[in-house]
Amino acid sequence: MAAPILLIGVRGMLGRAFREHLVRATRAFEGFDLPEIDAADRIQVAALFRHAWSAVVNCAAFTNVDGAEANPAAAMRGNATAPGVLAEACATMGIPLLHFSTDYVFDGKARAPYRADAPMEPLGAYGRSKAAGEQAVRAAGGRHLIVRTSWLYAPWGNNFVRTMARLTRERPSLKVVHDQRGRPTSAEHLAATAMALLEAGAAGTFHVTDGGECTWYELTLAIAQALGRTCTILPCTTDEFPRPAPRPAYSVLDLSATEALLGPMPDWHDNLAQVLARLEPL
Repeated sequence: MAAPILLIGVRGMLGRAFREHLVRATRAFEGFDLPEIDAADRIQVAALFRHAWSAVVNCAAFTNVDGAEANPAAAMRGNATAPGVLAEACATMGIPLLHFSTDYVFDGKARAPYRADAPMEPLGAYGRSKAAGEQAVRAAGGRHLIVRTSWLYAPWGNNFVRTMARLTRERPSLKVVHDQRGRPTSAEHLAATAMALLEAGAAGTFHVTDGGECTWYELTLAIAQALGRTCTILPCTTDEFPRPAPRPAYSVLDLSATEALLGPMPDWHDNLAQVLARLEPL
């Protein structure tokens, strides 16, 4: 019997998607999260690696994009130090590491989808911390799979889809940004696809999102339509809703390497419909 998978960040939005995927696949795993394990603490991580693991999956991250501007040290600890510590432990033990990164490592100035080997040029503290995490994983020298994703959502947790499902129910009208373009990603699709890449022996950096692309405004229109909302959705610019952290205007990730291995990614409309049908109470 294969050794279990070590799942870090088991209680987060993506961690739950992974947990449920592994249960359905009857894959043995053990999951940990704060406060019982701090992946940036070398002593705590060393204790975890007294056990044999078939792979380590790191779903833990500092995900508050605006909060990273106010507390860049915390973002660096969660998004760079911790992945580096895990990667070094994995390299020492010869265990593959699956780690997640983000479209925010790019500056959003491209006009065509970002390839996995495109230069990282993050705009804000969150993006810089995630880029540093990627560099730390690579520098450890072990077998690793870095999966970049974007606009993550699920039937549970704190995410844009659930927020818009609630706001389109509560408000008669909404303004939503129409000048940021990217690819939504179902957390459940991400978990299944990332595991498929790992099991296919993929290594290096890959992109995983839903297929297709849209703006936040277009995504909100689709949510409202699918849920039968009467809320009026109006487009607006990023400048109309200033936030502490800068957002890339164009962050569409190129999926060609992933699709060459696994086939086409399902369209975001299809994944969105499946998630909206199973939304947990808002």
